[in-house]
Amino acid sequence: MKKITALTLLAIFNIYFYTPVFAIDENTNSQDATIVSVKKSKKDGRFFNKKQNTPNFKVKAEYINTDWWNNFQDPYLNDYIARALQKNHDLKIATISTQEYYQNYKIQFGSELPQIGAAFSPALAKLPGSTDTVGAFALPGIVSYEADIFLKNRDKTKSVQKQFEASLDDERAVYISIASAVGTTYFNVVRLDESIKLQEEINKQRQEIYDLMLLSNKEGLVSTSDTIKANKALIKGQCDLIELCKQREKALNQLAVLIGESPENISSLKRTALNELIVNKDIPQEISSQVIENRPDYLKAAKMVEKAGIDIRIAKKEFLPTINLSGLAFFTSTNFGSLFTTKNMLWTLGGAALLPIFTGGKRIANLRLKKAEYERILQTYLKTNLEGIQEVNDALVSVKLDLNKLTQTIKQQELEEKDYSYNEMKYNEGAISKLDLIQFKENLLSINQLVAQQKTEYLVDYIGLYKACGAQI
Repeated sequence: MKKITALTLLAIFNIYFYTPVFAIDENTNSQDATIVSVKKSKKDGRFFNKKQNTPNFKVKAEYINTDWWNNFQDPYLNDYIARALQKNHDLKIATISTQEYYQNYKIQFGSELPQIGAAFSPALAKLPGSTDTVGAFALPGIVSYEADIFLKNRDKTKSVQKQFEASLDDERAVYISIASAVGTTYFNVVRLDESIKLQEEINKQRQEIYDLMLLSNKEGLVSTSDTIKANKALIKGQCDLIELCKQREKALNQLAVLIGESPENISSLKRTALNELIVNKDIPQEISSQVIENRPDYLKAAKMVEKAGIDIRIAKKEFLPTINLSGLAFFTSTNFGSLFTTKNMLWTLGGAALLPIFTGGKRIANLRLKKAEYERILQTYLKTNLEGIQEVNDALVSVKLDLNKLTQTIKQQELEEKDYSYNEMKYNEGAISKLDLIQFKENLLSINQLVAQQKTEYLVDYIGLYKACGAQI
């Protein structure tokens, strides 16, 4: 009996150092893991594909409101948005981050469940006063559980759950931001295409002016000073063209990265001509302040306020006792064949209630800390609300005024076209010189460049309104 008792104590000692703990999970295969929204009542599509640990892009597309992007009726833009959803690395990082928060939630949820451990422990011992060694086998099992009668662990799980829900709002914000960046960059590339084409035509006109000035200077009809001015204008136009080409190259590189492509493939990036882009003039005169409730930053701030309130409740419950239940059962024998007999079975059940009496004011300080954090987070929430309203108002006024400005500039463009047509008739009749006609042509090309710039500004500001409204416009 002494031998068995000694070997039993040895087995128990081994448990604390070598016992593996088997966690219970509903999915043992990582490829079969399915992450669902914590709020089961809101099937908003915030989950990952079943049987694979990859995002469901059909659901993720709902983040960016693809119907709104279809208003531009640009197949190339829609294609780039779709490619960004699948290949953009920032989006993948955001999705992986939500997985991390979800696993943190699962870890905390595991603390609410009993912890079960089991082991198989063979042992060999030499007892005092004996020259013989004795072999034995032990099969221990341990169960421990913190009785959550005050729901402290449940509140901790809820707190982590709110953090996970906030990560989903962060993910949605990244999706909206990347979609907006793709649209903005694409429109800038289209604008640069048009500006480069117009600048090449301007340079062609300036080259013709300079050539005419050289001939006139040789004939003594114009001064050398005027010829130099024409040459300076030509060189400036060539520099402007180089700058526009540089900007387009950089914008194409940026667009390639946004859609997950190598910048080496920018020559394959197709786009629509600027004059074919649809300008939506159906701008709302006003937007309800309730649109703020759709913004990811507002939703995240609201969840963080809820989390801070739960954290205060947890801090208060730290003043309550902790009740632990534990059980130990094991089979032990010097003969493996008789290991599972009832006479070789030992078991114990126990419980304990622990109430910290003096902790140096740590729990009081922790409660005050959580209350201070709550006030700070609440102020952040209120600030987010006001800033959201400001961003929506700023974006709305920008779109309205840009559209008015574009409308006026287009009228000016039409007048410039008529003026050029009249002067072309004058030139054909010999009323004005070729030099004067070229100058009128350059004026028309310059106003065309201004229209291209303002049209792009309007489209970009329209995307800004979309982003400010949380993609729900």
